[in-house]
Formats: sequence, C-alpha cells, structure tokens
Amino acid sequence: MVNEPAVAYHKRHYTVEEYLAMEKPSTVKHEYYQGEIFAMSGAGLNHNEIFSSIFGQLTIRLKGKPCRPYGSDMRMNIPENTLFTYPDISIYCNGLKHSDVDEETFISPTVIIEILSPSTKNYDRGKKFNLYKDIPSLKEYIMIDSESISVEAYYINEAKNSTLKTHKDTAETLTFVSMGIDVALTDIYERVQFNA
Repeated sequence: MVNEPAVAYHKRHYTVEEYLAMEKPSTVKHEYYQGEIFAMSGAGLNHNEIFSSIFGQLTIRLKGKPCRPYGSDMRMNIPENTLFTYPDISIYCNGLKHSDVDEETFISPTVIIEILSPSTKNYDRGKKFNLYKDIPSLKEYIMIDSESISVEAYYINEAKNSTLKTHKDTAETLTFVSMGIDVALTDIYERVQFNA
C-alpha cells in the first residue's frame, strides 16, 4: 500500500518554474515539494460519489456568501513550505489570490477537504496535514473516509492549535464553523456503498 504520492521524476531536484512548465501540459496531476515531483493517484467510485455530494451541498449552502468551493483541478501553493498540490475540495473566502509565481495557482484557502482513499489516507492524515498547518488562512481541515462512515474535522484557531471533532454516525452533522453552515452525513454519504 502506498502511503504517499510516488516520486514521478528521480533524476534531480526541480525548480518551481520547471515543475510548472511540465505540469501545465500534463494530463496527470503532480504535487511538488522542495524540489521533488510526485504523481497523484486517481480516485475510485466512492471517492467520486462523496465528492459530488459534498461539493453539491457546499455550492448550495454557500450561495450568496463570500466563500466559494473549488474542486481538485484547482492547484494550490503553500509559499511557506513550497508545496504545490490539488486538494479534493478547497474553499476560498473573500476572493481568490493567486501565487506570486503562477496565475493559475492559488494561495490562502479557508477550508481544505480531502477524501481519504486506501492509498492516500496515511499521507493525508500525517505529512500532508502538517504541511497544510503552514497555511496562515486555514481555519478547517476536513478528512472524509471513502471506506467507512468517518469524518475528521480539525478546527484551527488563531494560535494554530487545532481541535478535532470526529463523526462516525450518519445521524450526525458536519459543521463548518468558519462559514456558519452544516452538512448532514446522510447527504455526504448518500450514494456510497461499502464493501461487506
């Protein structure tokens, strides 16, 4: 089992400019971190069902508010640690601000949502979360499991300390504190079927 993205190019360390030049025409998405480029894995059916459900709910609930959700084609950069990545869902409030090095890469999300797959869950919970903590604007990091009813919501305060709230029952509701909205787990997992 792969716990984090596999290195895509081994020859040497790459500059951000080289990464972006290779990434723009690529049909496969890659992460960049401190000179290394990593291939990102594809998503299974449950992952896609969860994405469609939560993204749809967020779009409806955020209509008319200053926050807007974007899908996994939205490239994000964390200048504080060099990471370029594509979160499953990122929510930006009060407009978009692009990276200083690329107009198609954005910085300063308020919320990041990752849908956990067997091949990425350890990375999303560990190293990637630690990298996300460097985002000054980040208020919430939500991880939604695609193999079981399980949502982990980290709420990050001004001191960069986080509080974890876990949800394991479809009767529960996921609260997005920074935006003042709720999404029922029954809506998130509406079309998901788990293997027996």
